[in-house]
Amino acid sequence: MNVKDVVLACIMVIGGLAFFLYGMSVMSSGLEKMAGGRMEQALKKLTSNWWLSLLLGTGITIVLQSSSSLTVMLVGLVNCGVMEVAQTVVVIIGANIGKTFTTWLLCLMGVDTEGPLWMSLLNPEYFSLIFALVGAVMMMSKNAPNNKKRDIGSILVGFAVLMYGMVLMKDAVEPLKDSPDFQSLLTKFDNPILGVLVGTVVTGVIQSSAASIGILMALAGSAGSITFGMAIPIIMGQNIGTCVTALISSIGVNSNAKKVGVIHIAFNVIGTVVFLTIYELLDMVIGFPFSDQPINSIGIAVVHTVFNVATTVLLLPFSKGLEKIANLVIPSKPEAEEDKHKHHALLDKRLLTTPSVAVAECENASQRMALLAMETVLMSISLLTEYDERVVKKVYKNEEKLDSYEDRIGSSLVQLSTRALSDHDSQVSSRVLRAIGDFERLGDHAINLAESAKEIFDKDLHFSDSAQQEMKVLTAAITEILQNMHDVYKSLDERKAVNIEPLEQVIDYLTRDIKANHVKRLQNGTCSITTGFVLADILYNYERISDHCSNIAVSVIETSHNMFETHNYLQKVKFGNKNFNDNFEKYSEKYKLPGMA
Repeated sequence: MNVKDVVLACIMVIGGLAFFLYGMSVMSSGLEKMAGGRMEQALKKLTSNWWLSLLLGTGITIVLQSSSSLTVMLVGLVNCGVMEVAQTVVVIIGANIGKTFTTWLLCLMGVDTEGPLWMSLLNPEYFSLIFALVGAVMMMSKNAPNNKKRDIGSILVGFAVLMYGMVLMKDAVEPLKDSPDFQSLLTKFDNPILGVLVGTVVTGVIQSSAASIGILMALAGSAGSITFGMAIPIIMGQNIGTCVTALISSIGVNSNAKKVGVIHIAFNVIGTVVFLTIYELLDMVIGFPFSDQPINSIGIAVVHTVFNVATTVLLLPFSKGLEKIANLVIPSKPEAEEDKHKHHALLDKRLLTTPSVAVAECENASQRMALLAMETVLMSISLLTEYDERVVKKVYKNEEKLDSYEDRIGSSLVQLSTRALSDHDSQVSSRVLRAIGDFERLGDHAINLAESAKEIFDKDLHFSDSAQQEMKVLTAAITEILQNMHDVYKSLDERKAVNIEPLEQVIDYLTRDIKANHVKRLQNGTCSITTGFVLADILYNYERISDHCSNIAVSVIETSHNMFETHNYLQKVKFGNKNFNDNFEKYSEKYKLPGMA
């Protein structure tokens, strides 16, 4: 071959690799959207069971089409403090089995096209074109945007592009089989150490074991000079190379998250050292007859699967040992420092690589924010009757946390808005983005109440008995609406959500009546102007707190119906709605001011 042919072949291989990686990205994105946030929920719920963890790691890797992506996700979840290191070990082991699924898909490229028509159609080179057509039609159909049909279409198109990349790479290396220079180059791979290094480096550079195995299959199918003896070390090296992504993702995380990457590396390195040593020793002693035989796509898939399954069988009983290795390599830091890091990694950016998981974790973080907002406001309310400087400091600290929550959740959701999300994930993102602003404002009103409490304490102010009785009723109503708000946001129960607006309306009337009563007390001289200013501030903040609780409940209702017209919705429920009227009457009776009819 001349220089021109070599250059053109290299360009085709690079182009085929680009198509392969892009197709895999599109296909895995579609599969992930179909799975939605269920992956993240399953990871946190099912990892307590040994066998379920193994199946979970296998299944999620098949969905993501990458064990590296799963490991990066685990690094992010551990860094956030959502998962413990021990929960990830068996999941990582299962991931190494799951990644063999793609290899078996790729080996279909070796189906004989010279046989009957039905056999030729089993070759992805042909049936993937049908997939591309069907997928394109599904994506472009009138009702396709933002629904499952579009996701299925993207999976089919991604698979077709992936396979087209394989065809390009296969065609690019086809002429190499008659090149003496290429044949002499291949003989250098008889050295198993070199084979492991090549497999590791190539996979580490392109950060995809499936792509590097695709290149190996293309060489084996076209050049025909790759033997089992050459391929086995390369495949083992490819398993080590796939850990590079996890290693990179471990930069800048806490010590526990770093251990996840170490476990992934340890699993593949130990497996390679053990089984490559056994293979080479047995080959030297008894001489495997297949070692010098050419390997095809199916042979590569078999070797890849046998290696990963055998490593799993070897190391699964010693999963605790892998965790101990990680603890030796990465010593744990003091608990206080880890807690500080976990708060800083409230929403780890690594989770953005799997949008559905990132959306689910944003929702979980917003639920923690809802609880924190409720607790902070209730603490500030308690200061009005029993002032405590320690509680004041905690209110200010919590308000800073709420600001941090809003900033990090909001930033993550803005970044996720550029990704293709499923209908469910889009609705969750919309609800969370609207709610976190209200949670943050609740923190601001808690600060305002704490300042009012400080003014009451510093100036030794006292409300009249009648004012205290009225504020006791209003405070009880505010406490209930806060608790109902948290319950609604956590459960997403629309039936409970519709009961918040009637209570908010009762609170509006209570603040109006208390203001009017205060004016009368001023005229009678039973209340001072100074206490009147403080009372007005407290009533304003109470009213705004109830408004934000109402906004949060409305966001739950609206996103469940995919509508975003708050004003129109509130007008609809307030006027001529029997459920609203009944609940309004119930709360009006429950929170009736003393002496009011």
